[in-house]
This record gives sequence, structure tokens and C-alpha cells, in this order.
Amino acid sequence: MSVPSSLKVGPNTTLVLAKKRYLIIYIFLIWISIFSIQFEFWVIWFVYKIPKYVQFYFFLPPVVLLMYLTAIFVSLFFAKILLVIVNLFHKPREGVILRHKSDKDYKYWSLRSVIKKWPLWLAHKFPFPFMDNICLKMFGVRTKYANSLFEGFVDTEFLDFGKNIVIGQSAIVQSAVIVGNLFIIRKTIIDDNVVIGAHSIVMPGAHLKRDSILAGSSMTTVGQVLEEGWVYLGAPAKKHKKNVFFENDLENVIAAQMEKEAISDIRSEDLYTMRKDKETKL
Repeated sequence: MSVPSSLKVGPNTTLVLAKKRYLIIYIFLIWISIFSIQFEFWVIWFVYKIPKYVQFYFFLPPVVLLMYLTAIFVSLFFAKILLVIVNLFHKPREGVILRHKSDKDYKYWSLRSVIKKWPLWLAHKFPFPFMDNICLKMFGVRTKYANSLFEGFVDTEFLDFGKNIVIGQSAIVQSAVIVGNLFIIRKTIIDDNVVIGAHSIVMPGAHLKRDSILAGSSMTTVGQVLEEGWVYLGAPAKKHKKNVFFENDLENVIAAQMEKEAISDIRSEDLYTMRKDKETKL
């Protein structure tokens, strides 16, 4: 079932910053993307000698779409340049660091988060969800364009996604987490054919192996490994049952299970009827 875009979380970054002056970069990226739209509008509307009513009725919808895409890619281009420059001074690294403005790792993590925020926000409002994957790939996350990451909160670095990944509504996939005055950054790996249920949380350093499922409203621990082909449930997540949804001949397996449940229902109904008859006679 679809939900309004305003309720969809999507890839995002934090504003828990070491220094608020980093927001100047955020403002710069907003300005440069709006400036590109203004320039494009001037070229299309005033330079080309096309009657205004033709421009309005026939060209306006595609032009609006083109301008929106321009804003995304211009902001993404400049964000990528800024990230390359920032990483020349201090490369991202995993570990447990102090969440204080004097800590170099925490300062540069805050700076990277601000740089990524505006392009990701623009891309997530685009009606086609593959745009999120484009942004994540530009920021160094290994993912596939067909992965369904649109409905959940996804961190923007130290993440490796396989193929055929499905993330449920409002699920959270983290590579960084704040614990008191500590800040944990660890690489999170999601292998092929993994399903993460709605409102579930994948903590930093977790490894969800191939064909595993994290059930809805469940949570992994930091660094937890979910074994291949198992369904995990609970907080913290524990083995629940084998995952049969990727087995061969799945249709016959489901049909057999439905037949078994139908027989069970018939027996329960017969037992209930028999007991009711006895009560009536008494």
C-alpha cells in the first residue's frame, strides 16, 4: 500500500553537528542548485524565440521536470567535489570515537553529513525511487539501482548492499550510532535477497547474509551476523525459523501448506460441532 511522500523517510543524514557553522556549506549547495534553475529558465524562456503560449502549454511540464533534475545533479556534482576535498584532509574511518567537537573524526563526519543532506533531500522528493540509489552510489555506497531503499532511513557511508534488497517502511539501516558520548561507526553489509521488515533497525556493523529476513519491528545488535536463509525476529533479533521463500518449487510448498491448514481448520470445526452437540444434549 502506498503512503504519502511526506511519510517516506529515505536516505538521509543527521543535523547533530559538531559545529553549526558547517551549515554554510548546506546553504551554498541550496543556492547553487537554485541558481542553475534560474539560469536554465532564462535560457529556455527568453533566448529561444518560441511563442510564449506554446512554451506555456507544451513545454512547461517537461521544462519543470528538467529543472528539477538539473537542481539534483548540480547539487550532487558540487557535493561530490566538496566530499573529495574534505576526504583529502581526513579520510572516513570505522571505530568508536568521542562525540565531541574536539574529536577530528566526529568533526569530519558532521561535515560530510551536511554536504550530503541537500542532494539527498532533493533526490528523495523525485517521483522515481532509483534517484536515491544514484545519490548513494555517488557518495560511495555500494548498491544496485533496482534495490528498494526508498521506504526506509538509510545511512550514506560504510554500507554495502547486494542485489534484490527490500527495506520496509520506516525501517532503519545504520552504519553510525550515538551511544551516550560515544559515536560508533562500523561497516554494515546487506547481502543478496535480504528483506528488512517495516520499523526494523539494523545497527552498525551488522551483516545480513544472503536470503535472510529481519522481521518487522525487530532490531539487530551492533555487529550481529544474521545467518544465511533464516528469519530473525525480536529485539534483539533471534533465530525464528528457516526462510523458505527462496526455495525451489515454492508454489507447491505454499499449496501444500495451505492444504494442511485447511484440513486443520476442518478438524477444528468438527471438534467444535461435536462438543456443541454434547452440550445441547446435556
